[in-house]
Amino acid sequence: MAAPPVYLIRDACSDDLKGIKRLAAILNTVNLPDDPKVLRRILEKSQDSFSRKIKDPLEREYLFVMEDPGSGEIIGTSQVIAQHGTREAPHIFFDVIDDERYSGTLDRHFRHRVLRLGLNYDGPTEIGGLVLDPKYRGAPGRLGKQLSFVRFLFMGMHPSWFRQRVLAELLPPLLPDGRSILWESLGAKFTGLTYQEADLISKENKEFIKGLFPTDAIYLTLLPKKVQAVVGEVGPDTRGVKKMLEGIGFQYMDRVDPFDGGPHFEADVARVTPVRETRFYNVEFSDEQSVRESAGAGGEGLVGYQNKKGRFRCAQMPYRDGKKGTIVLPHWAEKVLDIDDSDEVALCPMVRQVRM
Repeated sequence: MAAPPVYLIRDACSDDLKGIKRLAAILNTVNLPDDPKVLRRILEKSQDSFSRKIKDPLEREYLFVMEDPGSGEIIGTSQVIAQHGTREAPHIFFDVIDDERYSGTLDRHFRHRVLRLGLNYDGPTEIGGLVLDPKYRGAPGRLGKQLSFVRFLFMGMHPSWFRQRVLAELLPPLLPDGRSILWESLGAKFTGLTYQEADLISKENKEFIKGLFPTDAIYLTLLPKKVQAVVGEVGPDTRGVKKMLEGIGFQYMDRVDPFDGGPHFEADVARVTPVRETRFYNVEFSDEQSVRESAGAGGEGLVGYQNKKGRFRCAQMPYRDGKKGTIVLPHWAEKVLDIDDSDEVALCPMVRQVRM
C-alpha cells in the first residue's frame, strides 16, 4: 500500500492571505473571520509572534497553515492564542450552575440550570481557528488531527510561552442560516443586535457584552425547551472534535459562550497527552522503507522544527528510534522540514509501532 502524501504544516505568511480567506469563508469565526482586513492583521501578528518580534510571549498569536503537496494550495489552518483574557480584553463567558429548589409544603423539588456572566482577566491559552477544506476531509493521514495536534506540539516545544491552562471553545448547534437560537432568545433582548451584528462587533471588542448583559442569574427554565437544549451542546460537525479533546485530557467546564451557548473545554497544558509526549531529538536519515521496517520502536509522528529566524515547519512522517537521543527519519524529511543531521527536532507520536 502506498504511503499517504506528506502535507506540510508551517507558519502562515502574508502571501497566504488569499488561501486563508477562502478557508475563513467556510467557518467565519471570531478567531478566523471572513474579513480581509482582520485576516491581514491576524497574519501580521502571527508573523511577529513566530519571529519573536512581539517580546512578551503571552501577547503572541500563532496561525498555522497546511499545504497540499501537489498544488501548494492552502487547505487548512489552526491557531494558538497565547493568552485569551486580559485586563484590556477579558475572557467573557456564562457559568452554567445548578440551582435546586424544594417546597416541603407542596413536596415538590426542582433543579434549574442557571446562567451567570463571568469574566477572566488573567485567562488561559486558547486553541482555535481550525478549518480544513471539505474536499480533504476523510483523506488519508487524518489531516484534521494533524492540524489540531500541531498546536500541542508547538506548545510542547515552548512551554514557557503559554499559560498553564488551555481552552477550546466548541461550536454548538446553529440554525440552517447560521444564527444562534440562544442569541435570538437572550442576547438580542439585551443588546438590540442581531447575531450577525453582534458577531461582527465582537471580532474587535466584546465590551458590549459586559456592559449590557445582566450580571444576575438567568434561569434557563424561562426560555423555550429548544433553546435550553443547545446550551453546552456541540453541533454535528463538532462532535468529532469533542471526542478527540476528551481523549487527550480536556474536560467540559460547565461554561459556555455568551453568544451561542457553545461549550468551553479546558485542560492543564502539561497534562494534555500530545504536549506531554512531545520530545526533542537529534536526527539521522535513512531510506523510508528502512525506517518503516527496521527493528525497534517507532511509528508515525508529527515532526516539527523551528529555525533561528522563527520559521516553523512540520509534517507527519515515519520515524524509528536511533541511538540515544536520536530518531531516524526518511531522507525526504531533510527537504520538507529544511533540516540537516545537526539539527534538533520535536516529535509528537501519532501512531506507535514496535518491530522485532
